[in-house]
Amino acid sequence: MARKSASILVVDDNEDILLAARLLLSQHVEVLHTEKDPEKLPTLLSNHSYDVILLDMNFTRDLSSGQEGFEWLARILELDPAAIVILITAYGDVEMAVRAVKAGATDFVLKPWQNEKLVATVSAALSLRWSRLEAASLRQRQKQLSADLDQQYHDFIGVCPAMVEVFDTIGRVAGTDANILILGENGTGKELVARAVHRSSKRADEVFISVDIGAISASLFESELFGHIKGAFTDAREDRAGRFEIADGGTLFLDEIGNLPMSLQAKLLAVLERRQVTRVGSNTPIDIDIRLICATNQDIHKMVKEDKLRQDLLYRINTVEIKLPPLRERKPDLPYLAEHFLTGYGQKYGKPTVRLHATALRMLERYSWPGNVRELQHALERAVIMSTSTTLGPEDFSFAASRTDAEELRLEDYNLEQVQRAVILKALAKHSGNVSRAAEELGLTRASLYRRIQKYGL
Repeated sequence: MARKSASILVVDDNEDILLAARLLLSQHVEVLHTEKDPEKLPTLLSNHSYDVILLDMNFTRDLSSGQEGFEWLARILELDPAAIVILITAYGDVEMAVRAVKAGATDFVLKPWQNEKLVATVSAALSLRWSRLEAASLRQRQKQLSADLDQQYHDFIGVCPAMVEVFDTIGRVAGTDANILILGENGTGKELVARAVHRSSKRADEVFISVDIGAISASLFESELFGHIKGAFTDAREDRAGRFEIADGGTLFLDEIGNLPMSLQAKLLAVLERRQVTRVGSNTPIDIDIRLICATNQDIHKMVKEDKLRQDLLYRINTVEIKLPPLRERKPDLPYLAEHFLTGYGQKYGKPTVRLHATALRMLERYSWPGNVRELQHALERAVIMSTSTTLGPEDFSFAASRTDAEELRLEDYNLEQVQRAVILKALAKHSGNVSRAAEELGLTRASLYRRIQKYGL
């Protein structure tokens, strides 16, 4: 047994036993405490954290049944559920050993003990303790890492009726294990929905694994999702768990499920139906327990009609459908989204008071946002970085907010205000929203152009 920073407590009412334990075990551990009176256990455990506790099963009240040992074992585990306890007795038998392990003991030794055997037993118990502590630390780090990764997805904002309906659906289905299909254009926040469902589910403390189906080549699909064993193919140098195994107990999010080739859909369907995966190169099925959430930006029902998606797979993945509206249909949400992103990026880039000019906000509201919320987020981040002012105007945005067919100037339009409005829009579009350059081309001062922009609600 290696002399590591370990602490051991030995509890026995026999002074000779305590002396023997001290002489033997003190050579191998950093801290060794002994105690005759088990009534002092609560105080000892409140003041110290022991790696291993050796506990006598029979004290003065009862010299042979071991009942006191079982009672104190239960009390120790109540005070410290992670405690490693080895029970010791001179009256042990197989039945009592089995009872002790079932009651939570790690091991069982008989008095008088053989020194080598006791050292080996304590050494194994210490290894178990350190393994458990390391596993607990890894779980905590994984939990914190997952929380950090998930932090960017916490702020899910929306006040328009379509988003209120989305929030309501999330609230109703999150607590179930129903499979969910999220539909929406790129940039609408499909992963936001998936993570919101996971956070509100019974699996919230488990992992959330996200897989972009479109980014996995057909040749690696089975290996990535189901895993493989060493030697299964040329580059399989070691056993590897797939995403389904890694997500066991938690949530698996398959993004862009519409990109899955028809040839692989049957394999995915089989896994979902059996709740088992078989690693590539193996014949042994592995049980999995996952909450499945899928998403796509494609018209998945049209894909079924065109025989691009198996209908039975669609039935399997869309117990509940959640449809996310594009940003152009969520205009009431835009000011709230803009304020949220500006607050975050202002803090990130040392500009905590940055805000939108009313003219810039109107320009943002007029834009069609083909990239949806993601495009808005990136536009605002760039504006915060590049602007030298704490107030963002139209000139701080590089997209052409006015390029819509409805705004194009037509030769038959002779209404002076309409002509002026269209010309201003074209100038702003030409100069990517830069008011100063647009004003110069129009022969106006910057202030004059701003007045016209406000007049025409641009």
